[in-house]
Amino acid sequence: MKKIVHMNLVWAFALAMFLFGNAAVAQIKTPAASPAATLKQTVGLTDITVDYSRPSTKGRKIFGDLAPYGRLWRTGANASTKLTFSDEVMLEGNKVPAGQYALYTIPGEKEWTIIIHKNTKHWGDGGNDYKTEEDAVRFKVTPEKSAQKIETFTIGFSDLTNNGGVMQIMWENTIVPVKITTDVDSKVMAQIKEKVINGTNVPPALYATAASYYADNNKDMKQALTWMKMANEKEPKFWTLHQQAKMQAKLNDFKGATTTAQKSIELAKKENNADYVALNEKLLAEIKNKK
Repeated sequence: MKKIVHMNLVWAFALAMFLFGNAAVAQIKTPAASPAATLKQTVGLTDITVDYSRPSTKGRKIFGDLAPYGRLWRTGANASTKLTFSDEVMLEGNKVPAGQYALYTIPGEKEWTIIIHKNTKHWGDGGNDYKTEEDAVRFKVTPEKSAQKIETFTIGFSDLTNNGGVMQIMWENTIVPVKITTDVDSKVMAQIKEKVINGTNVPPALYATAASYYADNNKDMKQALTWMKMANEKEPKFWTLHQQAKMQAKLNDFKGATTTAQKSIELAKKENNADYVALNEKLLAEIKNKK
């Protein structure tokens, strides 16, 4: 009798496992209503990552209705949108240290409040668990009207420069710009000091990079030219010779600039680089007009 009971239990267990297995197999995978997305963008020398979910309008009115004016909004769907900064940044002039934050907003017809929040564990807007004292910064920005309807909620970056850009929050007919500024100059200058000014056996490429940075950022042009000449004395390239010629012209050394540009043309022709041939010919024409 005990043996029969035992066998019945074994069969019952086996049947349960069979049914459970079939239930797992029978699950249907469907598209997410608000697909997850990860965006990575380098701004200056800072890496910025955005992790968020992207709902679509689907015929609904969004701002002032689905996302009411004057009320905290998760700025996306599902869990809070995450912003990660590899270095300290300035958002609309507000300092935000490196790290990961949750992005919240308070939409308005004429003004939005942008909130960088330290607690990244909230689902949705956080409800009663949201604490304003956990905000890193709050600031206001002015929304813009989009000429075209933006069906799917989007966060993107535009107007990128050497040390900044604009993060755009976009949905329906609204674009909310957030200006980002990063510290590039102090980091680059520290590298130049370490590797070029105080460096030993400096490779030509480093001299050329330091020279170009000085020239492009209106620093000591004479020092820039000295470094570029040192690079070209050891390892002349048609692109670095062209840079040297532009520096010489800017310092009104038109004779030297002409000679350097002609050398650049010779090397560019050997490498079949028509672009730099054209750039140097344009520079020579500009020099001729200034003489």
